[in-house]
Formats: sequence, C-alpha cells, structure tokens
Amino acid sequence: QSQLVESGGGLVQPGGSLRLSCAATGFTFDDYAMGWFRQAPGKEREGVSCISGRGFNTHYTDSVKGRFTISRDNAKNTVYLQMNGLKPEDTAVYYCAAGLATVMAMCVSEDVTTWGQGTQGTVSS
Repeated sequence: QSQLVESGGGLVQPGGSLRLSCAATGFTFDDYAMGWFRQAPGKEREGVSCISGRGFNTHYTDSVKGRFTISRDNAKNTVYLQMNGLKPEDTAVYYCAAGLATVMAMCVSEDVTTWGQGTQGTVSS
C-alpha cells in the first residue's frame, strides 16, 4: 500500500525558512516523479514544484522560483522542499504527491497517483 508522510511544517516569520520532508513507502520510489502542492484558505490547490524519478528534471511554479528548491534522496525514499524567503502568501497546507507522469503534467495537471495527508506552513509576524 503506497503511503506518503509529510513533516517539517510550522510557523515562521516573513523572510524565514522551512524545510518540508516526505517519506514514501509501499512503491518503487525512484520509478515515480514526486511533487509538492499547496492549498491556501479559499484558494484552489496548486502545484508548487515537481521532480522526476532520478532528479534530473524539475518544475517550479513562477511564484516560488528562486526561493524554493525541491530535491530527493532515493536511498532514503524521501523528497524535500527547501523554502527560503517565505512570504505570508506562502501560507498553506502543503501536500506531497507521487505520480508516473512528467514533472510538467504532474505539477500543472495534477497527474498524481498518491497524496500525503498534508502539513501546515504558516508565514506570519
């Protein structure tokens, strides 16, 4: 049974950093693209960043380019999202996801097979 468990959310001041982690079990991790999505109150869920199975290809939504970095450690079956320069508008529930699509299809079209339960990230002074 495929499972994704996120961790690392919390409260941070504007300009601060958070590092999200997502541990995967139940499937062959490096066969899957992995992604981070977020949903802010009153807004639709959006794809934040996605990474291919071997880590060679990545995609970022425009609003986080230059601030967020996605990475993965296939030996640990874990994907990370390093978030720097956080802004109040980054406040959202962040979800980890796995899929067999390209990173573009995954992030833009939500072509996902497995979702995590989500972790809250709040940016506030």
